[in-house]
Amino acid sequence: MDWRDEGILLSMRRHGEATALIEVFSALHGRHAGAVRGGASRKMAAVLQPGAQLDLIWRARLDAHLGSFTVELIRARAGPLLGDRLALGALTSAAALCRFALPERMAYPGLYAQTLRLLDSLGAPGWLRGYAQWELALLDATGFGLDLDQCAVTGRATGLAYVSPRTGRAVTQDGAGDYAARLLPLPAALHDASAPFSAEDLRAALHLSGYFLQNWLADSTGRPLPEARARFLTLLDGYS
Repeated sequence: MDWRDEGILLSMRRHGEATALIEVFSALHGRHAGAVRGGASRKMAAVLQPGAQLDLIWRARLDAHLGSFTVELIRARAGPLLGDRLALGALTSAAALCRFALPERMAYPGLYAQTLRLLDSLGAPGWLRGYAQWELALLDATGFGLDLDQCAVTGRATGLAYVSPRTGRAVTQDGAGDYAARLLPLPAALHDASAPFSAEDLRAALHLSGYFLQNWLADSTGRPLPEARARFLTLLDGYS
């Protein structure tokens, strides 16, 4: 069995003295693990960095086996972000969430394309909004998507102010009525592309997506959200 594809490196850990075990995310093969012989060497350290875009060849005797990867670097992403701790934190958070949320070997071409766009935009203007939208895309891809297009009560597509923690549907101020205190705030900048998007908006957006990542996605797996996301939120708290 073998295949060739491009993929994003999600994680790497040593296995013995010379081998590395890696996980990647590709459009056609989803989240996929394999061994890289010689991957623990100093020469490969610069290649096997989180977020790296890799040319991948996977081989195994049987499809069910772990198999081995031959990898070639297409684009490094972590290195250029070393001077931007917040953007680097977003990269490691996204990689960790992919490992956490995506089942092995299931293709998610739409999410993969959006992940590529996010990682390629980190550090550039507009990436804060891109990260917030990416977490919503992750929820949607894994079957826990929110409905932020119109009010669940009035049917209106404007004036959306809240999200129901029970249904994940948006609600306007008028539609919320006396139940507003029980709903989650919906940042205007999250559903209005013309609105500016600041670090404060990102904090509010991640509070919203984080609620559903924890209470819908994480609770369904019985596992806690990855620490990399919590570290990213800590970095964001000190960013203005």
